[in-house]
Amino acid sequence: MVAYRYLGNSGFKISEITLGNWVTHGSQVGDDAAIATVHAALDAGITTFDTADTYANTAAETVLGKALEGQRRESLEIFTKVYFPTGPKGPNDTGLSRKHIMDSINGSLKRLGTDYVDLYQAHRFDYETPLEETFQAFADIVRQGKALYIGVSEWTAEQLRDGHALAKQLGIQLISNQPQYSMLWRVIEGKVVPTSEELGISQIVWSPMAQGVLSGKYLPGQPVPEGSRATDEKSGATFIKRFLNDDTLEAVQRLKPIADEAGLSMPQLAIAWVLQNPNIAAALVGASRPEQLADTVKASGVTLDADTLAAIDSALGDAVFSDPENTYDVSPKQRVA
Repeated sequence: MVAYRYLGNSGFKISEITLGNWVTHGSQVGDDAAIATVHAALDAGITTFDTADTYANTAAETVLGKALEGQRRESLEIFTKVYFPTGPKGPNDTGLSRKHIMDSINGSLKRLGTDYVDLYQAHRFDYETPLEETFQAFADIVRQGKALYIGVSEWTAEQLRDGHALAKQLGIQLISNQPQYSMLWRVIEGKVVPTSEELGISQIVWSPMAQGVLSGKYLPGQPVPEGSRATDEKSGATFIKRFLNDDTLEAVQRLKPIADEAGLSMPQLAIAWVLQNPNIAAALVGASRPEQLADTVKASGVTLDADTLAAIDSALGDAVFSDPENTYDVSPKQRVA
């Protein structure tokens, strides 16, 4: 079964492998397959589910709500997000203004079929809205009982520090950040993680398999597999392009004997690696078929020894992105609606 970890400096526990539905529910796979995958996650011991209102333009939340219908709500941890455009994409259909936040939480709760979410996350930093306005709205949502905790996604160390201070003043808890993190993409290690450790903020990391590259299925000198994420612009093809060069793909192939020696599959090694970092509360995984989760969950509770970690670093070498300036601040300077 999947192990649990505390989220930030709180008493709230989440499953260290969390099911996300960014590129699957409401778009890539049919509803029946999506619902079957959620049920397989529950059977495997995953109780934490992450979504966002913008995924499939709200359809992903609706599918997740249907999939969790009839489950004991107190036994689930449901996360969603606000920032990106939804609906007709009018001037107030995006960002972290009080209006958009209040409209969005009500829409998310209706689609998810629940009275509250466990974690409500700012999907990006909003340069067009005063931070005080954003956190006052979050505080009101917490006091209304519509969210229990507040998190953010892809915020810089400085933004986390400012948000944490405001949250503390308002008597609410900012306990998480959701950045990209993997063996290949380590840009949070320099500034975001040390700041988060100081403030009591955990990371819920997305793309622990580097958009699937760390599965080893993308081979140097070969065309990308038919139907893979690299061929689908709606499924993160933009994010995967930075890894689709022969030097990186050759480095990834050097991980295969390391995984074999550890008794793990390549995906298990990738997920276990991010979970070695004590500031990581959960690795977000996606699945388009229920059977994919049977392999994934075996990464939970795995300890990689120092020799294995050193071998991974040696195998990947210069293929690793570690400079914090490599997309250190990915939030749009203007709203995208």
